[in-house]
Amino acid sequence: MINVLFKRELASFFATPVAYVFITIFLILSGVFAFFIGGLYERGQADLLPFFNFHPWLYLFLVPAIAMRTWSEERKNGSIELLMTLPITTFQAMMGKFLAAWAVLGLSLLLTFPLWITVNYLGNPDNGVIVAAYIGSWLMAGAFLAIGICMSALTKNQVIAFILAIVVSFLFVVSGSGIVLDAFKGWAPSFVIDTIASFSFLTHYESLAKGVIALNDVMYFLLLMALWLYGGLLIIEQKKAD
Repeated sequence: MINVLFKRELASFFATPVAYVFITIFLILSGVFAFFIGGLYERGQADLLPFFNFHPWLYLFLVPAIAMRTWSEERKNGSIELLMTLPITTFQAMMGKFLAAWAVLGLSLLLTFPLWITVNYLGNPDNGVIVAAYIGSWLMAGAFLAIGICMSALTKNQVIAFILAIVVSFLFVVSGSGIVLDAFKGWAPSFVIDTIASFSFLTHYESLAKGVIALNDVMYFLLLMALWLYGGLLIIEQKKAD
């Protein structure tokens, strides 16, 4: 049943301009950040670090835009009642929506392959590192998406869901930054500071972007996806009970 819902949701993305607009904007901004801001050519190194380094900030605004419609739209137009009368569980509906949106994000990443071809043409990059970075980027995108879907389940208003997703995601992105950690240094125990830093997307993503696929980094993103999707699941179940 999840497979059927996945196909339904994926088709709905491409039945409207949503997926096309998202992919186009993602590809344009990826190129701008990689070449004009990251200096892909000027660095003189055959790698894609300037491309991957900006992904957390791209996802911060783009992923909530694609996630905000998942449940908010269903609740606003009343189709959620029809969906819940079908012989499916809320879990199946949640997974179908998540996997479809995650597939769109994966497709967006795949369509950046000309950059990969470019660095291979210009030099001799470590393609294993690039593959690891793509995997890390997709996992991080999934974590952003799970947060966005949970926020979408929380409200009927897509704009509110979008803003909430950005705010929560931003907290996860910057929690390991020096500005945040410096605010706790001097009065908080070291284990508290380490715990706050461990919640940061950047802390776990940077290792993956450099080609180090560590189990704790992979599990962090997978666990985060599971927790936020479960939170969204509880919210939808509560709405059904009401």
